[in-house]
Parts: sequence; C-alpha cells; structure tokens
Amino acid sequence: MAVMGEISAIKDDLERVSLLKKQLDEIEAIAELLEAEDDVELEADLGSKIALLKRDIENFENSILLSDRDDHRDAYISIHPGAGGVDSQDWAEMLLRMYLRWAESNSFQTNIIEVMAGEEAGIKSSTVLVSGRNAFGLLKGEKGVHRLVRLSPFDANRRRHTSFASVDVTPVVEENIDISVDKKDLKIETYRSSGAGGQHVNVTDSAVRITHIPTGIVVQCQNERSQIQNRNTAVKVLISKLYEREMERKAKELEVEHGLKKEIAWGSQIRSYVLHPYQMVKDHRTGEEVGNIDDVLNGNIDAFISAYLRTAAASK
Repeated sequence: MAVMGEISAIKDDLERVSLLKKQLDEIEAIAELLEAEDDVELEADLGSKIALLKRDIENFENSILLSDRDDHRDAYISIHPGAGGVDSQDWAEMLLRMYLRWAESNSFQTNIIEVMAGEEAGIKSSTVLVSGRNAFGLLKGEKGVHRLVRLSPFDANRRRHTSFASVDVTPVVEENIDISVDKKDLKIETYRSSGAGGQHVNVTDSAVRITHIPTGIVVQCQNERSQIQNRNTAVKVLISKLYEREMERKAKELEVEHGLKKEIAWGSQIRSYVLHPYQMVKDHRTGEEVGNIDDVLNGNIDAFISAYLRTAAASK
C-alpha cells in the first residue's frame, strides 16, 4: 500500500508540473497578442492568470518542502479560546472561519467534528478534520497561540482588547499505528449537541467528550448520528493527539541528545493579528508580515505557510 501511495503521489506531481506548463504557455500566448494590439480586457485576464500561476507554483514549491513522515496525512485542527472572555471566543470562531476558507480555496475537504458555542458569541472549542494530500504538512505550522488586537465589538466603550486562541494541529494516523489506549484511562461523558449560535443539532445526549486521564487531553465529537459513532470518532481524534505527543517527545529527546535547540517553538505565541491602531498580521517565528488583514482572515494564509516551511527546512 505504501508503494502504491508513493506512485500515486509521483503521478500527481507530474500532472501538476504539466498543468503549470500549460498555464505558462497560455500566458505567453496572451502576452504575444498584447504586443500586437492593446486590449484592456485581455491585459486584465493576463494579470489574473499570472497571479494564479504564481500561487500554483508557490503551492507546488511548498509540497516539495514537505518531507516529514506525517506531512502527507489528513489533519485535525482544534481551536480553543484563551484569556479574554467573549472576545477570545469570538476570535476563536474567526480563526475557525479562516481555516475553513483556506481549505475551501485549496480544494481540501472539511468535516466539523465538534463545535461548542459560546453563551454570548463565538465558540468555546472546535475540531475540524481537513482531508487531502499534505493537509497536515501544510497546516502543522499553524500550531500555537494566535493573538488578536482590536477595538472590542463587545465593549460598550469601544476600548482596545487583546484576545488569544490556541490552535492545535495533529495528523490523522492510520489504524495500524501502535498507540495503545487503556479504557480505564478514559473518562467518557455525554452531552447534548449544539452548533455555533446555540441551536441544537440533536435533541438527545449523543455528543461525546473523552478525557485521557494520564495526559489531560480532552476530545469531543458531536457531528455523527449516534453516540457510538461520536465515541468512535472521538477515540480516533484522541489517538492522533497521543501520536503527535509521542512524536514531539521523541523530537525533544533528539534535541537533547544532539545538543540542538529548536528554532520554531510549538505552543508559543506564533502570530499577531492587529486591527487597531494599524492593520497588520505578523508571524513572530519567520518575520513574515501581511498588511491586508481582511484577506488573511478570509483564508489567504499561504504566505505564512510558505514562510514557515522555508524556515523549517533551513533549520534542519
């Protein structure tokens, strides 16, 4: 199966190269036409095609940088608000929307495993499955604390607030991965499903919350039709989180053994999104900055993904 997967990946790469070549040929043909005569519509078409080609080339370059063992896998994204009350819950929901938009624009499939709505606004937690080749490899750099600075829409005095939300990204592991989970280590609770905004998804207590007692990891699922299905999905999410935890532990052991210091710290504040008094999004690990914050919040995070992958590759 592994060999067939590699063959399929190589075929996909060859098809992408062929498509890039076709795009370039089309651009050259339009450019030749413009040399012969001025055409405003044709010039606008050329500009959009060049922008699309640049994006596709960048995405292909990103895929070349993905060489870690789990980069090809699907990914779970979990989002939790931090300090900041309702502002942070609203910020967590903004991040959820950003990642869903990014996935849609990059042709990834998404499945919302669970969303727990806040009482006033926003969300208390969310887990999304992002499916597609290299989903984890592209999204792994999003793991960490995201900071928002803005004039709070929930403050009657319109004061500036700083909100935080944590993003966790884990690979979806295969069933044959050797991660054992002892039933006695699990605290399983059921609750009534609810979607963002407080509407009930299911009138029965079918949603499941599982706490892994030894590690304190908590996972939830509410999107399936039955309690059993929700529990099975939650266990899969838990296994993925335990697997990622084990991979991080081994990576830290290697750092100690070889005297290495990891340049890009997981779990720290990785990015700031400033809406007031100026507008800018800055990644603190790579120094990448983008001024168009609306574009970023609408899912255009490719510049940050590329910068992270280049920085990570250079540090190896």
